[in-house]
Amino acid sequence: MEGITNHEIQEFLQNNLGESILSVEESFGMLAVEVHINHIYKVVSYLYKDETMKFQFLTDLCGVHYPDSTNRELGVVYHLQSMTLNRRLKLKVFVPVEKPEVPTITGIYGSANWMERETFDFFGIRFLGHPNLKRILNMDEMVDFPMRKEFPLEDPTRDDKADFQFGR
Repeated sequence: MEGITNHEIQEFLQNNLGESILSVEESFGMLAVEVHINHIYKVVSYLYKDETMKFQFLTDLCGVHYPDSTNRELGVVYHLQSMTLNRRLKLKVFVPVEKPEVPTITGIYGSANWMERETFDFFGIRFLGHPNLKRILNMDEMVDFPMRKEFPLEDPTRDDKADFQFGR
């Protein structure tokens, strides 16, 4: 299936996984597909195993925080790549900040292990079924999630960055 277009990938998704797809958009030449949270594992597994698509490389997995989106404040973005088709695909899921739980995909992509731990560490998104979900870069004692927008950019109690020290 060389020379497959984004439109053909979109048709494939609608025909095979239509009940799982909430929306599809294209920007900068890449499809961005929002998937129902209860179906993310099924969709990723299908795309990985399908002989036509072969999305067998997880380029990246990251968290996002949209504090003004009610019941969709936290999200996970998956960047998949099909080396045989030379195509990339972005999958997105959103969850409420009160219940930040997403199924792990470490059973499909081993490389998701570190990426899910990093996303947990910085956004507080819990990956259900993850084999070792604990902080990876921040201190274990830390109770905040520094990539969320409510986290202050600087520690207000520090005086070593006071304006007077910079001639302001």
